[in-house]
Amino acid sequence: MQTKTRMNVYFEPDLLKKVEALALRRNVSKSAVIEAAVASFLSADASERLEAVFARRMDKLGRQVDGLDEDLAMLGETLSLFIRFWLTVTPPLPDSAQASARAKGAERFDGFLQSLGRRLATGDRFLKELSRDIDAGRNGGDMQDDGRR
Repeated sequence: MQTKTRMNVYFEPDLLKKVEALALRRNVSKSAVIEAAVASFLSADASERLEAVFARRMDKLGRQVDGLDEDLAMLGETLSLFIRFWLTVTPPLPDSAQASARAKGAERFDGFLQSLGRRLATGDRFLKELSRDIDAGRNGGDMQDDGRR
């Protein structure tokens, strides 16, 4: 006959209720439930399950990083194309217009920062909006009053 050693452990009340309920459903002692749980935790299967969980999580994180790489590449391309276009089509200003252009530029930049702050505060993201607009365009969506699809 196998001898067992007594051990006293402490459980949170909710966890103990779950152990008691499982023991009643299975018609076994609480000690048997806890012994089986500890054995499962210490078994090689437990480490393999844990490794599988980590592998799935790492795969998910890898896919998220790939998506971020695509978004970053899209932003870089968008910015570089805009700068190239702007530099190509914007004529140089005469010296007499430089001061008023700087003042107007500062005013417009302040408006841009306020708009950016609102978008960041609400959680709206340009790439998500752009993606929705592209999808709507592919599906033949109508233009809304504000000019967006």
